[in-house]
Formats: sequence, C-alpha cells, structure tokens
Amino acid sequence: MLRPEEQLEQIKRGTEEIISEEDLLKKLQKSYDEGKPLRIKAGFDPTAPDLHLGHTVLIQKLKHFQDLGHQVIFLIGDFTGMIGDPTGKSETRKALTKEQVLANAETYKEQVFKILDPAKTEVAFNSTWMEKMNSQDMIRLASQYTVARMLERDDFSKRYANNKPISIHEFLYPLVQGYDSVALKSDVELGGTDQKFNLLVGRDLQRSHGQAPQVALTMPILEGLDGVNKMSKSLNNYIGIAESPADMFGKMMSISDDLMFRYYLLLSDKSLSEIDALKKAVAEGSRHPMEAKKELAVEIITRFHSADAAVKAREGFEKIFSKHENPDEMVACEAKTDEKLVDIIDRLKFAPSKSEARRTAKAGGVYIDGNKVDSIDITLDKGEYVLRVGKKNFARLTVN
Repeated sequence: MLRPEEQLEQIKRGTEEIISEEDLLKKLQKSYDEGKPLRIKAGFDPTAPDLHLGHTVLIQKLKHFQDLGHQVIFLIGDFTGMIGDPTGKSETRKALTKEQVLANAETYKEQVFKILDPAKTEVAFNSTWMEKMNSQDMIRLASQYTVARMLERDDFSKRYANNKPISIHEFLYPLVQGYDSVALKSDVELGGTDQKFNLLVGRDLQRSHGQAPQVALTMPILEGLDGVNKMSKSLNNYIGIAESPADMFGKMMSISDDLMFRYYLLLSDKSLSEIDALKKAVAEGSRHPMEAKKELAVEIITRFHSADAAVKAREGFEKIFSKHENPDEMVACEAKTDEKLVDIIDRLKFAPSKSEARRTAKAGGVYIDGNKVDSIDITLDKGEYVLRVGKKNFARLTVN
C-alpha cells in the first residue's frame, strides 16, 4: 500500500472539493498504520437504465480508491429512487415504481463493472435498512434536521423563493442518503458537486449516531459534447457507455481540443505527468490534436468494449473521414422508383424529421454515390446507390 501522502495525491486528481483534506489524510494514515482499508461509499439512484461518460467520472474515482486497496461500496438507491432525487430540480420529481428501479439497477450493475473490479466491490441496496424502519424510526430521523437547514440547499431555497411547491417527502431524500452513511459506516462518500449538501448531511447524522464523520469528496460535473452544458441525454450531448464503438468514436472526435484535455483528466487512466507531456506536445505542434483525440477515444472504447473493437472503430472512422471511403457495413434498404428521397431518409431515421433532412441537404450533408444532392424531394431510377446523410449515416439503396 502506498504511503498516505502518496495516496492523497492520487485521490486529489480531478476532484472539486474534499471536506476536509486534513481529515482524509488522518483516515489514510490510520488505515495505513492498522492495515485496514477505508470504506468508500458512492450512491446511485437507478432512475435511468443507461450510464454515460458523465456518470463514470465518479466511478473512475471509486476505481482509484479500489486500486489503492480500499473497500468500495457501490450503493444502489432502490429506496431513495422511489422518493426521487430533488437535486437540481425546479419542480417535484416524479418517483419511480419499485419494478422500474430494480430493472434499472440490474443494468447499472452490468455497466459499472466495466470499470470496477466486481470481486473487490461491495454492492448494497439502501432498502435493506430503510424498509426495516417503522414510522417512529422515520420521525426520529426527521427530528435530527431542521427545515431551516433544508432550505439552505440551493434548489430548495430557489423553489421556496419562487413559490414553487416542495413536497414534504423531498426533505426525506437527503436524510435517507445521509442515513445510508450511518448504516454503512462509511469513511468517505463521493458525489458530484450537486450532491455536496447531501454528503454533508451524512456527516451530521454520523456525528449524532456516535460515528466519526465521513470525508465528503465531490467530483466536477463533466461537460457534454457542446463543451458548455452538463453531459445529459435530454440535451443530446452525451456519450453512452453502452453505445456502439463506432458511435462512441465519432462522438469523441467531435469534442473541442480544450475539452479533450478535461476528458483526459477526468476519464483517462494516464498519469498527470503523461497528460501534461501530451498537452505540451500538442501546444508545441509535435503531436496533432486529432491524434491525441483518437488516442483518448481508443482508451475509452477499450474500457467499455474491447481493444479490438476500439481499433476497428478507429479504422472505420479514418476510412470514412480521412480516406473518404464508404464503410464496410451499411444499412440495406429497398425503395420504389416513385418514393422520394426525403421519404427514404425519414424511413431510415437518418434525420429527426423531414424538415431537418431538408436542412441537412441544403447545408451540403446529403450524398448519393459520393455526389452532393441539393434537393431530396426527388426520386431515383432503378439501380444500386450509396446514400450518405450527415457524417455517419450510410445506406446501400436498391431501387426497384
């Protein structure tokens, strides 16, 4: 096991805040002296079945702790998922059913073990202890925090100030998350910067239950492909870890050069010195940023798929965008001579709508056999064609 000071340096990489660094060093020292690993907790509400790279920033930090020899607890909030996390919400969030939560939880477990070592990971469900609580227990838990303290939370205070409703059950969410730390006797809890309040509630509840308060470690929110907004499916600026290697590679190549190095910092397994050297080489011109981006894409795809899949994704990308060749695999599509091209594109779902397909064509993004098509309100003669819409949608058309 590395010495505490060396462990701390690795843990600090990419973190936003540690409350407190002094406490963490003391815990690491005690762990080192006693040969007993720290208990590192992170909770995930299975409110959606798929994870994206934004979620993995936190999981990568769990992996750092795991590599340092500590016990990682992957907590699935099946109980809190039925409350609905109010974090960052401008209105009451709809709660999920138990069946939805459990189905999503199974998908989460499959995906998270692409990063964490399952043999070294403790998987816990907070329903284990929460469902044993009776009404008196819940009242006793609720008595340990005041409404004034709850309203210090940014999203609650904004909603209260704007006369937007806050349901009583939403106050239970941070209390239950905090009690999870008591039940698990966690030494460190990880969360995004938007979870800071909840992590601090855990510290308070541990004190009131006679436990040493956990260290709260927050990780930054990863920007999406646009480089501005939080990575989110609703904003369509995400890279899903279950997406195909080709789609992941193409999306990675679309990010800006500046954003690339933030992704390196938060997602890559490269050391800080390696990243600094790469950044310097790109700045000096000895490494092309495109090559650095390809290297990162290969690393990420290897993690979630395989090294072979990553190589093939790179070759496929270069074949299309560097060599301007058609991909080996294309969608096969049959059409009639009286079917307009816009209808074919719509049927293939190569554009969100017909109007969007027409805008793509007007911008020079639709090709037939490599030739740009200005209008897609046309029909095609009998024959075989290669249709391309945008950068990555290809189809082999057979018109009869």
